[in-house]
Amino acid sequence: MSSTHPIHSDLSALYHASVWLHSDPLTAEALRGRVVLVDIWTYSCVNWLRTLPYVRAWSERYRDRGLVVVGVHCPEFGFEHDLDNVRRAVGELGVGYPVVIDNDFAIWRSFENHYWPAVYLVDRDGRVRFHHFGEGNYEETERAIQQLLGIDEATVSVEAGGLAEAADWDTLGTGETYLGYGRGAGRVDSPAQLALNHWALSGDWAVEEESAVLSAAGGSITCRFQARDVNLVLAPPVSSAPVRFGVLLDGQPAGDAHGIDVDESGEGTLAEPRMYQLVRQHGAIGPRTFEITFLDPGVRAYVFTFG
Repeated sequence: MSSTHPIHSDLSALYHASVWLHSDPLTAEALRGRVVLVDIWTYSCVNWLRTLPYVRAWSERYRDRGLVVVGVHCPEFGFEHDLDNVRRAVGELGVGYPVVIDNDFAIWRSFENHYWPAVYLVDRDGRVRFHHFGEGNYEETERAIQQLLGIDEATVSVEAGGLAEAADWDTLGTGETYLGYGRGAGRVDSPAQLALNHWALSGDWAVEEESAVLSAAGGSITCRFQARDVNLVLAPPVSSAPVRFGVLLDGQPAGDAHGIDVDESGEGTLAEPRMYQLVRQHGAIGPRTFEITFLDPGVRAYVFTFG
């Protein structure tokens, strides 16, 4: 007689997960005999976005040879708890492998995890045999996959561009910068003569634990940074009305340095909660001043990330 209780496995926490995308619920029992790559992620995280092309390539290459990729979505911000937001992100980003929603962090805790992103490789008997936190080490991770599958061949060739392009680590001089009071640091009272890695708000803002919320049109955020890319996690008003914004670099429109979500004149529109790429520079990188001004109220700004 088959058991109705989960078998002892490092995947046992999947047993109680009820919301899945691209798959019926998967359990440790169902995955016994398969190698499982558990990818812990949240969709607005730039570090995860830069790993996605590799995880997707591994899923496509090895899924018919015994590998199952399971994306465990663990939200960092409030809007990432919303299933519709996650569904939209999964579709827009081309995440085609099974995704389980872990809003209560039960699976996260079962791995004693502390990071976005994190990869855990589980062998055919349900035991974690390899893990990696953050970006990089892609060849090492793929070799670990191959070892568990009993395969020895060349690793995948991945071309990652756009949001997924690796950071320019040699010139990166500014780290992620949270705007809510819970983890915020580096804020000063005035945008005049900002020092490197400091930022300021102008206009009518309310700073909450997770984010800074704009109460009236015309508010700005200014930061002094050194990086190729400037990204900002943003959410539109509760009404979901689009918010127009403008971006300046050293007081001028971004021009050729505009990001994916900004045109050459420095204009863009915030229409959904996600990470927005606002600047991508070409050529020499040095300290510069970034400013974004929102022409409509209600926007929430969460965290700057750089690349």
